[in-house]
Amino acid sequence: MRFKTFTGGPYETNCFAAETPGGLILFDAPEGADEAFAGEKVGLLVLTHGHWDHTTDAAAVCARHGCPLLCHEATVPMVSEEDFFVRQGFPFRTRAAQVSGTLREGAGQDFLGWPLDVLEVPGHCPGSLCFYSPDEGVLVGGDVLFRGGVGRWDLPGGDAGLLQRGIREKIFVLPDATTVLPGHGPATTVGEEKKSNPFVRA
Repeated sequence: MRFKTFTGGPYETNCFAAETPGGLILFDAPEGADEAFAGEKVGLLVLTHGHWDHTTDAAAVCARHGCPLLCHEATVPMVSEEDFFVRQGFPFRTRAAQVSGTLREGAGQDFLGWPLDVLEVPGHCPGSLCFYSPDEGVLVGGDVLFRGGVGRWDLPGGDAGLLQRGIREKIFVLPDATTVLPGHGPATTVGEEKKSNPFVRA
């Protein structure tokens, strides 16, 4: 599996593109992602969660490529209602995107011919999802686990205990060699974070 990485927007948000048997999958769509992948054919856009920095270009990507958009049920209002975050007191009005279908936790789900385990790990944001490929040894983690850190939990719907428990019970049980592709910053591994992450211990 080949991955491409694009980092965009004021929060330096990562977007990962995976070439699958059925086409290109984008995980998240930060500002600039639409232009970055304009010359390719995106077959599917998947959102790890609904925070504005991960969804700014979601509507534009779907419009350009005519691709479906999948996310957790809790993410739907965050991307389909332009004033969702304005109502919460944030100065972020987004372009509404149409969600094609919702995702729930489960193993071996088909993403354009690529089987992925979907893990629900809320705490940073309601509906946060991670996508694990046992064959590739890769976890697309969104804002759940970073190198030396975890997702912030002081935004609406955040819960530190829920986040830390989810990391321990669903991510730290994966093989230590698993590469974690996070929503911000450089890649890491499950083993490294189990050993040294100061926010959560195995």
